[in-house]
Amino acid sequence: MTNEKNQDGLLENKTIKVDKLLQDLQDRRQRRTHNRRRMGLWRFTVRCSYALKRLIDIIGSSLVLIILSPVFLVVAILIKATSTGPIFFTQIRVGKYGRFFRFYKFRSMYVGAERQKHELMAQNESTDGVIFKMKNDPRVTPIGRFIRKYSIDELPQLFNVFLNDMSLVGPRPPLPEEVAHYSIEDRKRLDVKPGLTCFWQVSGRSQIPFKQQVALDEAYIRSWSLKQDLLILLRTIPAILTGRGAY
Repeated sequence: MTNEKNQDGLLENKTIKVDKLLQDLQDRRQRRTHNRRRMGLWRFTVRCSYALKRLIDIIGSSLVLIILSPVFLVVAILIKATSTGPIFFTQIRVGKYGRFFRFYKFRSMYVGAERQKHELMAQNESTDGVIFKMKNDPRVTPIGRFIRKYSIDELPQLFNVFLNDMSLVGPRPPLPEEVAHYSIEDRKRLDVKPGLTCFWQVSGRSQIPFKQQVALDEAYIRSWSLKQDLLILLRTIPAILTGRGAY
């Protein structure tokens, strides 16, 4: 009789363990299903956010290009009237994931300025040694100083935004030779599409050292949101109008 009771007890314990194991497996399946749904919803939200960002880029760049077309005409006339050379300056820049693209600006320097850059490297005011900055750069034309101060020379990049090379907001696109000097940490800037304006553009522009520019770009990438982009765009207007930190 005692043996029968012991056997019944063992059988009951085994049944309880099997039931618990089955319940654990069921709970795990439910958690996995729940996690997959959450991840799917997160991916869908991210895709929608980036699609909306792209839509804002298309609409925003198109509207500004139409509204500022008279400014384009006046600047083009002034550039041709004050120095020889083309109206636009094109350059190869590095975009998202290291992709090269043709970058547009109004020409603000004399023809041949790129060749003279090596002669002026000793006067580079960027202490980090990655980018070249010089307040009284002799290569800049008189009209060039004005359009650079108020970022008018950057307006043709609205075409880059429309063509999907750039976004309205994002880290500024670097030169290939600058990227060659990037550390692994610096290369995080290439994880997103470059932009017309960014954190450091509205916080001091050329006065901010390169390492600090990288830190601000990384902070932007980590905390990206559409709300943040809109706030940066709003802060860009007074930054441009004052011309603070531009040269």
